[in-house]
Amino acid sequence: MGRFKELLSQENYLILHGALGTELEFLGYDVSGKLWSAKYLLKDPQLIQDIHETYLKAGSDIITSSSYQASVLGLCDYGLDYEEALNVIALTVQLAKKARENVWSTLTEKEKKARPYPLISGDVGPYAAYLADGSEYSGNYGSISKETLKDFHRPRLAVLVDEECDLLALETIPNYLEVQALSELLQEEFPAVEAYISFTAQTKDSISDGTAIEKVAQLVDRSPQILALGINCSSPLIYKSLLQKIAAITEKPLVTYPNSGEIYDGKHQNWTKAAASSGSLLENTLTWYKLGAKILGGCCRTRPADIKNLNQGLQRAIKKRVG
Repeated sequence: MGRFKELLSQENYLILHGALGTELEFLGYDVSGKLWSAKYLLKDPQLIQDIHETYLKAGSDIITSSSYQASVLGLCDYGLDYEEALNVIALTVQLAKKARENVWSTLTEKEKKARPYPLISGDVGPYAAYLADGSEYSGNYGSISKETLKDFHRPRLAVLVDEECDLLALETIPNYLEVQALSELLQEEFPAVEAYISFTAQTKDSISDGTAIEKVAQLVDRSPQILALGINCSSPLIYKSLLQKIAAITEKPLVTYPNSGEIYDGKHQNWTKAAASSGSLLENTLTWYKLGAKILGGCCRTRPADIKNLNQGLQRAIKKRVG
């Protein structure tokens, strides 16, 4: 690892991989159940690779492995043994790497010079994803301990690191104790790893479990391995306030990839209500970019066309500013 820090210092911004589950649904695949999109790692891994390639062609600079829902506990609950579960997690990185090589090999030298060689981020979803009850949006983990959270995350982190990801994406984290567990686990057992972390939020002042965003930012600011932090899979209406509060605490780059503003129903595993009327992904991202956001994208309910439009729009805006 090390390229993530390098690119953060060199590039104006980095475009993230877009939603995986949303794209699977659009293509007609069922993502219901506790494994969600991860069940296609077992049924049709080529499908996952193809979606990675689609996002790379749309301009993504960071390809996120399909391991968000692929925890060891979740895979074992599905019927795999421990070693089989570890192999599936390893496969998520292998598919991302194959997609990167396939797309990169088709580019001209001019096209390669116009963009960074894409990074592979090992996706570390929250404990909430294992629960599969929508607690990504409440942060309600009951009486779970920090050590239990470390035990949950440890084996997946180890596989992703062994498969030589460029960084870890600690994403959709709704719970302060989990932030503590992950930051300590990196320091204690994976000291060479680079990462970014992003939280879910339901208000303009706190992450989903109610912890003030300033308190969370202070903790992350002390971690030398977490190089950027921000918000994902939350309504775009609350981003500006949260980002301003984070930026008042830390000088680290910010991360933004919102959902469409719709509300997730954890019980029925679907999205409800109309999208918030809050501007386009590009319009919002340009505002957040001015606040220090540098790792940019879209989460649930966004598709490759949205990522392509975001990338092209940012390029035009920066050229116009420089010119």
